[in-house]
Amino acid sequence: MSNPEDSESHIKLRGHHLICLHFFHGEGYTPEFVENLRDVLKMAEDKDIEICGGIDDICKKCPYVKDEKCYYNEHADEEIKEMDEKAMSLLKLTTEMKIKWYKIKKGLAGIFNEWIESYCTDCDWRQACEKDVFYKQLKTIT
Repeated sequence: MSNPEDSESHIKLRGHHLICLHFFHGEGYTPEFVENLRDVLKMAEDKDIEICGGIDDICKKCPYVKDEKCYYNEHADEEIKEMDEKAMSLLKLTTEMKIKWYKIKKGLAGIFNEWIESYCTDCDWRQACEKDVFYKQLKTIT
């Protein structure tokens, strides 16, 4: 697991965070988790993002992560890994690649419709994302 404060050149993000983090609006599981989300987002603007296949710089402060596994619910870890694979496939990225945040954002319009149909409908965070201006823009162009 990477520590964004110690990394000089990049941060690590897993597949679904490459999409979902664009719609973050200050909501999260705990104050510490939210603060970390803000910090990682701020760093994402300036640093390279290394794509990882598991626990990333967001997950490290999640209260549901224990021993490199998500325990949000019984099937969370498997579901999240599936989401990560789909996100990387849609964005045409692979683990260990490095990319800039703005390039990911630029590619969202072309994949958003498929992403929203596959994952957003039943997501616990849907209502939080639907408040986001960029999310609303993507919905109108897809």
